[in-house]
Amino acid sequence: MAALVAQIMNGNMQYAWTLFVTPMMKETHWKLSEIQWAFTLYIFLGTVAMPVSGWMIDRIGPRAFMSMAGLLCGLGWAGMGSATSLKMLYVLYATAGFGTAFGYGCAVSVALKWFPDKRGLASGIAVAGYGAGATLFNPIFAYLIHLFDYRATFLYTGIASGIIMVIAAQFLQNPNAAETAALPKPTVKARVRRHNEEFNSVEMLARPQFYALYIAMLMIGIGGLMITANLRPIAESLGIGAATLTVALSLNPAANGTSRIFWGWVSDHMGRENTMMVAFGLQAACLMSIATVGRMSPTLFVVNMALIYFTWGELYTLFPAVQADIFGAKNSASNYSFLYTTKALASIAAGGIAATLFEKAGSWTILFYGSAALSLCAALMGFVIKKMPLPKKTHVLLSPAAQQAQVGG
Repeated sequence: MAALVAQIMNGNMQYAWTLFVTPMMKETHWKLSEIQWAFTLYIFLGTVAMPVSGWMIDRIGPRAFMSMAGLLCGLGWAGMGSATSLKMLYVLYATAGFGTAFGYGCAVSVALKWFPDKRGLASGIAVAGYGAGATLFNPIFAYLIHLFDYRATFLYTGIASGIIMVIAAQFLQNPNAAETAALPKPTVKARVRRHNEEFNSVEMLARPQFYALYIAMLMIGIGGLMITANLRPIAESLGIGAATLTVALSLNPAANGTSRIFWGWVSDHMGRENTMMVAFGLQAACLMSIATVGRMSPTLFVVNMALIYFTWGELYTLFPAVQADIFGAKNSASNYSFLYTTKALASIAAGGIAATLFEKAGSWTILFYGSAALSLCAALMGFVIKKMPLPKKTHVLLSPAAQQAQVGG
């Protein structure tokens, strides 16, 4: 529960961002692309820090890192209310990004360690708060921006989020050796491939299975991040009114959080790779339809956007679960942190580049089609991953003479 609360506050740093973009443009006269490079830096720098933080979480424990996450998120988000230059905006949002990475890694690692028999569902719940919390908080953010301004809203919500995350951190801990031994063991299910081999990050990076997962996660990550960063500009370009946008901003996070739990549960029964093929294929269809059906009416826009999030958010459930199945849960925080760096690369395309292409083309249509094509490729990668054998560790067999020498030594 503590991890879930912390994740809810953590996720606001990403999913409330789009509400601040237009007010910021109007007051500062910065261009959309200039502002959205802040979003790219927030995702990129925070994400590339995860391999180091993940390694330390596995060894130090989640409490200290979630506390640090709360301090960094609070400082960075609250400070953006005082940003008077793009450089200052970039530095402060990047600071919040480091905090987000620390907090996110803690929550996922704790879930995988405490619930080894239900990795899909456990990781889904752990990250559901990150995606779904904005259901409650986006209307509050929007109201505060209207009541005060975007600067005051950054300040007040940053302070509150940081304090709540630090308090939640004090309740987090990894299971000790005795508790780990008493936990239910993963059961063998016909459609879920797993084994008992444990790989550290160096060993994992030497296996082709990791790179197949990496490519798939990179491709599926771009479309949803693009919409997360640019939802308000997208809606305005399609002629969608403020009232409809408010409804979408409330329903999208709910669909996002629900998808992480639902598809995580499905993957525990249907298999990770099979679930990837189905969910990512549906994501491609939904991205295609927003540029056609979604613009026909406010209702279709809201429904289509919710479906996009419902078929996208599960990537942050499926990939931590499948990497634990393939490479073991012992080093899950460290191992998943390498896989999670795909989000950094995806943010480059989804943030600054996407906004720049929109400014040049005057339309989001080509960007939706491109993202749909990548999602379809990610679905096909699910089939490739399924056909790859589970990795095996190389055990060196010593000759009888060498064994005798060891005994003698």
